[in-house]
Amino acid sequence: MKALVITSLSGPDALAIQDTPEPTLKPPQTLVRVAAGGLNFADFMTTQGGYPGTPPPPLIAGREFAGTEETTGRRVMGYIQWGAFAEKVAAYPHMLWTVPDHWTDEEGAAFPVNYFTAYLGYWQAGMTQPPGAGRTHRVLIHAVAGGVGTAAVQIGKLLDIEMYGTSSSDEKLARVKELGLQHAINYKQQDYEEAVKNLTRGEGVDAVFEMLGGEHTAKSLRCLRDFGRVIQYGTATGKPPQLDVRALYAKSASVQGLWLSYLSQKPEIMQAAWTQLSQWIAQHKLTPVIGHVFPLDRAREAYKLLQEGKNYGKVVLKI
Repeated sequence: MKALVITSLSGPDALAIQDTPEPTLKPPQTLVRVAAGGLNFADFMTTQGGYPGTPPPPLIAGREFAGTEETTGRRVMGYIQWGAFAEKVAAYPHMLWTVPDHWTDEEGAAFPVNYFTAYLGYWQAGMTQPPGAGRTHRVLIHAVAGGVGTAAVQIGKLLDIEMYGTSSSDEKLARVKELGLQHAINYKQQDYEEAVKNLTRGEGVDAVFEMLGGEHTAKSLRCLRDFGRVIQYGTATGKPPQLDVRALYAKSASVQGLWLSYLSQKPEIMQAAWTQLSQWIAQHKLTPVIGHVFPLDRAREAYKLLQEGKNYGKVVLKI
């Protein structure tokens, strides 16, 4: 079968389409014929060896996909750690979900990582339940025009959350406001810490969805209200989060990690999240935002678009 292979850990230029053996199933795995794959920043980091647990090359790229389950003919979308960008993939049943009839394969491939990450971020921040009387949940979403960001805005709107979002582009921010973002912050034009302080009249937000790392972890912490949480789910800057733990004292704040690779092995957590997400999908209240679709032979271009932060919404590969 054809597959997108990471031939060395030297970046997107090391990607190559190669013939590879079909996957060997291990109980209780099932075989899926893949139609599309969702590209994530973690996939770019993997090409450089910057993603935790990356095995030595060569390895098949990709962690999320949509296609057809061969034994049943069911259209499915799924998540695995490696190997999604191939004509066939061996998937575990508990990590497969039925693609809604009104969605395309590309929309199915754009769902698992972004929407589970966003929903579980709200869950870890205690925002999936209504706040106390007279209070509104507030969240700051970094990279709000990306895959997780647009998912978080759609979900946040359904949860009646006051959302603040950062991006480098006024054009992208305008598009995200159409999804429900209330407060758009162009971080190239204004300091987001100051913007949040001014917009909230000095109070801050209840949570920050933080995937930048470096100085932004500490900076995001300073954007919090009392008892707020920074939900750290990535390090797109390539720098480890900088944090003086003593900074947590002043607001009784916390920094909490979110790693979908870990949470995906917790069926009770994933099933509860899917129960809510699937209800919203059935009501046509969630639709993945796809900005770019590339054929597999242009995968390097797709990866580099993500690397340069030029994407809006999800980048999808046609397998």
